Amino acid sequence: MPHSTGLRGRELIKGHATLNDFLMLVDPSCEVAVSGADIAAVCDRHGGIGADGFVRVVRTTALPGAGAFAAAVPEAEWFMDYYNADGSVAEMCGNATRLFAHVLDSEGLRPIADGESVTIGTRGGARTVTRLGDLWTVDMGAARLTRPRQAQDEGWDTTVVVPGLAGERAALSVEMPNPHTVVALGEENELEAALFAGLTDSAAPVVYDPPPEAGTNLELVVPLGEETDPDTQAPVGIARMRVLERGVGETLSCGTGCCAVAVALHSWTGPGAPEDYRLLVPGGQIGVHVGADPLAEDSTVLLTGPATITGRVTIA
Repeated sequence: MPHSTGLRGRELIKGHATLNDFLMLVDPSCEVAVSGADIAAVCDRHGGIGADGFVRVVRTTALPGAGAFAAAVPEAEWFMDYYNADGSVAEMCGNATRLFAHVLDSEGLRPIADGESVTIGTRGGARTVTRLGDLWTVDMGAARLTRPRQAQDEGWDTTVVVPGLAGERAALSVEMPNPHTVVALGEENELEAALFAGLTDSAAPVVYDPPPEAGTNLELVVPLGEETDPDTQAPVGIARMRVLERGVGETLSCGTGCCAVAVALHSWTGPGAPEDYRLLVPGGQIGVHVGADPLAEDSTVLLTGPATITGRVTIA
C-alpha cells in the first residue's frame, strides 16, 4: 500500500451499516496526517483493505476549522470527519453516522445506553443518534429540493440518461445535505438492467441535464406499494432501490440516499402519502420517517438501521 504513508502503523476499525462499509480511524486529538491519497489507498478493494468511505473519529475541539461549530454546538463532543472512497471530502453519511455512534460506544469514548441519544458533528451540521437495541436512529435534519420551483410545479427538475435503460428519465434532485438525484422506475427488471460504472470502469457514465455542480448520488427506485404498520395501523411505503454514490461507485446501501428516496416518494404521492418508508437495498432494509411534510422549514427526517463492527487492522 505505497500511498498510505500517513496511516502506517495505525489501527483502523472496519464495519458496515447494511453492508455500506467504512474504515474508522480513532484519532481524538487529530494527530494523524491523512491525505486523500492515503484514504483512496486503504479504501481500494484490490490494493488496500476496501471500503465505501473513511471516517476519522475526532474531538470537535481538536479538528482544524471546527472552532465555530464547537462553540455553537458544545454538546457535539465528537465529529465525524468523513471522506468518500476516492479521498474526496463529503458532507456526511447516514450509514456512517450509525457506525460512528456504535464505535463511540464500543471503544468507551462515549458509552450510549439503550434509548439514549448522542449528538455528533458532521460537515452537514449536528446530528443526534439514538440507540434502540441493535438499531440506531439518526436525526438527519430537513430535506431540501435543489430546484424547488420547477420540482414543485412539475414533480421533477432533471433528466437522466442511465446506461442500460432506454431514453431519458425524469428525476427529482434532493439535498440531505449531500446532493441526490432520484429516478422512479416502473418495473423491477429495469432496476436490474441499469449499468452502473464504478470508479475505475470504462463503461458509459450517467448523463445529467442540467449537470450537477458538485456531483450527485443517483438513486433508482421501484415503488412496491404500501403495507400497514401492525403497531400504529399507519401506512408504510415499500420500495426497492439501487445507489450510484458520488466518489465511490455503486454501494449496497446509502443512508442519505434512502432519505432522499423517501422524500421523493412522499412528494410524488402528494396528500395522504405515508409518513414512513421501508426501503429494500442490496445490503438489507432501512426505515425512514419523513413526517407529514419533510420539506417544511422545521421538519426532520429520521433514518433507522443497524450497524456492525467486523474487525480491526493495523496498516503495515
